[in-house]
Amino acid sequence: MALKSTIYKINLNVSDMDRGYYAEHALTVARHPSENDERLMVRVLAFALYASEDLRFGRGLSAEDEADLYEADLTGAIRLWLDVGLPDEKLVRRAASRAGKVVVVTYGRTAVQWWEQSKSTLARLNNLTVLRLATADTQALAGLAQRALNLQCIVNEGQIWLGDDGAMLQPVPEHVFGPDTAGR
Repeated sequence: MALKSTIYKINLNVSDMDRGYYAEHALTVARHPSENDERLMVRVLAFALYASEDLRFGRGLSAEDEADLYEADLTGAIRLWLDVGLPDEKLVRRAASRAGKVVVVTYGRTAVQWWEQSKSTLARLNNLTVLRLATADTQALAGLAQRALNLQCIVNEGQIWLGDDGAMLQPVPEHVFGPDTAGR
């Protein structure tokens, strides 16, 4: 018998002063059975950093050829493709040919090694941005995970705060490659 995804209901309030974006998002996020809380919360952080009315979660780990998050225009053209983790470089190249902008948010012990192995190929993509999160930050994010969650994300002058009523974290995505993401 196949395991089913776990559903998380997240009320996310975004105050991004750097982009002038302020909105509340009622998110229903499915956590694939093979996904852990760390990856789930990195996806939520990525949503908060690039939040827009058109940003959507993809089908996740069960759909290898889809973005973890994406933003499409009214014609269906993909403006933003967001992947979390250490995607295969072939998938990143394919995403870069399909989307106006591609962002990969890496994390974990092998994130530096992944970039070192992939950069000779991926550095040719002019619409790619790579960010890296420290393990301490992603583990702290995992500690926030609950099936029903109220989160606030504040972005001001490049600083990020994400948290709930109990804790406010300050993850620091390192800009590894690509256009500066300050204007996201």
